[in-house]
Amino acid sequence: MHRELIDEALAALRPHRAGDRLFGNVASVLVTDTGAHHRGVCIDTPCGTGFCAEHAAIAAMVTAGEYRIADIVAVWRDETTGRAHVLPPCGRCREFIRQIDPANIGTRVILGPDRSAPLRDLLPAHAWPEPLADRRPKPDA
Repeated sequence: MHRELIDEALAALRPHRAGDRLFGNVASVLVTDTGAHHRGVCIDTPCGTGFCAEHAAIAAMVTAGEYRIADIVAVWRDETTGRAHVLPPCGRCREFIRQIDPANIGTRVILGPDRSAPLRDLLPAHAWPEPLADRRPKPDA
């Protein structure tokens, strides 16, 4: 199944130059827990308002009324060599996936044709921490 999703993501690549920026050169495909596929591409902007391909795919999923991601992959093709690469999600995307639905901590992140990991392994400190022991000084009695 990894290869099929990688190929689907590669087919979604739509690189487009706008000045010195390149849009659509990273694509993502996710599969929801119902089996629906949603795609997205990155938009790189000079002022930080752009977003990753995973964000675009997740936005398409949410627009369709779904929130649980079973599998997700992102790909990039080097325009110089033509070689394709599977990209792991950046930290922002990892946290975004987790926050869309608590069950997404188990999302399978595809890292290559024969390699994947659950999001929890890529975002190990995801649980809300336990409170510290109360170390305030006690009032004098």
